[in-house]
Amino acid sequence: MSSKQRQLQIFGEMFFVIYILNSALSVSSLPEDLIESRRRVVHVLEDDTGAVIVQTAPGKVVTHRGGSITLPCRFHHEPENTDPSRIRIKWTKVTDALQFEDVFVALGKQQRVFGSYRGRVFLEQAGPGDASVIIQNVTLEDYGRYECEVTNDMEDDTGFVNLDLEGVVFPYYPREGRYKLNYHQAEDACKHQDAILASHSQLHKAWLEGLDWCNAGWLEDGSVQYPISHPRDQCGRKDTPAGVRNYGYRHKEDERYDAFCFTSKLNGKVYFLKRFKKMNYAEAVKACIRDGSAVAKVGQLYAAWKFQLLDRCEAGWLEDGSIRYPIVNPRSRCGGFHPGVRHLGFPDKKFRLYGVYCFRKYMDKTAGGIKVTKPLKESLIKQKSNNSIPMNVTNAI
Repeated sequence: MSSKQRQLQIFGEMFFVIYILNSALSVSSLPEDLIESRRRVVHVLEDDTGAVIVQTAPGKVVTHRGGSITLPCRFHHEPENTDPSRIRIKWTKVTDALQFEDVFVALGKQQRVFGSYRGRVFLEQAGPGDASVIIQNVTLEDYGRYECEVTNDMEDDTGFVNLDLEGVVFPYYPREGRYKLNYHQAEDACKHQDAILASHSQLHKAWLEGLDWCNAGWLEDGSVQYPISHPRDQCGRKDTPAGVRNYGYRHKEDERYDAFCFTSKLNGKVYFLKRFKKMNYAEAVKACIRDGSAVAKVGQLYAAWKFQLLDRCEAGWLEDGSIRYPIVNPRSRCGGFHPGVRHLGFPDKKFRLYGVYCFRKYMDKTAGGIKVTKPLKESLIKQKSNNSIPMNVTNAI
């Protein structure tokens, strides 16, 4: 019997099929017939040596912070009467450094969720052969590449899905000045401003959307890069093409640069606090607290500019002691002819007077089985007036 005939015979006896959704939408948001049309079929064959040959097409799903998303993965095994308790499903997050973080594992009816994914990751269980998982309350740290592995006795197959987030990239440097952060300090600086270090793909997308910044910054993979949309002599020479300039991977402890941070949609709202007089930093902090809020972080202001379309031509304090303001509709008296978040530096906290941008977090309540999101301050007022009546509405600020 020839090798080709032998392979066809084995294919008739046993095979796996993995379906990977190549969609940028959550499964729950698509009609069933459209979901079926977006599935890619990938055949996994057993050859003469008993090895598994995999042909796979990576999928991509997109959501935002706080959302729910399905990481799609399907399998099929013949004969179909295979004992389901012997099938193991394992999901793992893969980092750029080829490190693996366990997310979820199921063997029959036994299931286990790991680390920060506890309480947020569940099997979709849409029918036989469904190994998809649902991630709820997606965080910034969930961004990345995931591996779905299905194992039955000695046979196994894997597929990959990329989880992308809608968001915004912004450059950041601290009060101490530019080029003051090693990798770990840059990572902490982004986290303190309600963000994470951006990936290369996030920075590249931001460059395609017009981001132009002449200072190099750390990315999450340990490389140092910066985006140039308008080449000029002071930013790598005028005669070089536009693009994302790359310094390569740098020493994480010894070398210092700025940071490129990434943030996504807020579970709350940023607003400019209206007051009759301007304030120093300490007064601004107290004013936001009295209003049931906190001074907004830099990442929160960028997210509000991106998703709330916050447009305010008034400079205000932020949590890190910087002065900024968001412009969606550019005008000459508001810092130029391009949209963005204007940055006026880090003035003296005690003697300089400005307005303030506050952030009010939404509070989640369950009313009649429905999750209701309300502004925190308004929720507290409602609770004081009547603690026994659930409000099945969403209130605006």
